Amino acid sequence: MKILLLGKNGQVGWELQRALSVLGEVTALDRHSGTEPQGHCGDLNDLAGLARTVQALRPDVIVNAAAHTAVDKAESEHELARRLNAEAPTVLAQEAAQLGALLVHYSTDYVFNGSGDTPWQETDATSPLSVYGQTKRAGEQGIAASGARHLIFRTSWVYAARGGNFAKTMLRLASEREALSVISDQIGAPTGAELLADATAQAIRVFKGAGPDLSGIYHLSASGSTSWHGYAQFVIERARAKQAQGSTASKAGQVSQAVPPIKVAPDAIHAIPTSAYPTPAQRPLNSRLNTQKFQTTFGLTLPHWQQGVARMLDEIL
Repeated sequence: MKILLLGKNGQVGWELQRALSVLGEVTALDRHSGTEPQGHCGDLNDLAGLARTVQALRPDVIVNAAAHTAVDKAESEHELARRLNAEAPTVLAQEAAQLGALLVHYSTDYVFNGSGDTPWQETDATSPLSVYGQTKRAGEQGIAASGARHLIFRTSWVYAARGGNFAKTMLRLASEREALSVISDQIGAPTGAELLADATAQAIRVFKGAGPDLSGIYHLSASGSTSWHGYAQFVIERARAKQAQGSTASKAGQVSQAVPPIKVAPDAIHAIPTSAYPTPAQRPLNSRLNTQKFQTTFGLTLPHWQQGVARMLDEIL
């Protein structure tokens, strides 16, 4: 199986390089790949270059892990966000349709307006609040209209041990400040890039064996839900426990991992509403996703969000 991966150096793309390697020959590109000797284009801003690359490589599967993900910047970069999030996926889908290839693409809970408290299903009406959400929805629509075989995975609150993430930010702030204020009325499921990559590889295996009847949109995130405030509390308390273990180990003469000192007290992580922290792009309050369709179709059980976050913390602390 020949696989073309776009966005190889992003959080999900980095993990996909590992997860997809067991399926076949992977050509992994990013937006700088056009400067490499082979000249293949991985820049979503170059629509003609993308088309030429697909035509030249003739992959069996295209996995697009690249996007314009700067949610607030998208409000002032509407055209760029549309090109990267809508026009480029549509071009990839059209080329995939010509080849009979499968296109795997990642979308977001931001296509919904965040109302209510029921997990969103794939069939629920979309009504994005931001340019980012609007352009990601347009990408979904372009793929569906192309006639290509496709898997669109909507996910939420993606993190990875590699690079920056919410947990690292909270740990840094907790080591610098005696009090924190964190949003408590946005609810979702922190979802690891590693989980997304492994689940994608399994879905491709099943799809290739079952055929195009599985084409469509699937919700793919860790199970359970929390607020950003709850997420921060979990991260900081895990670090506090790790710090206590390190202190005990040091007293016993054992070598321990370096854990940043936690200054903030457990009762000094304050919950605040979204309205207290205005941003250029409006965020959905309800980012819960119903993942039953994905789990049933592809035979996977999606673990609780705390398992993945705890594993990530063990890696970085």
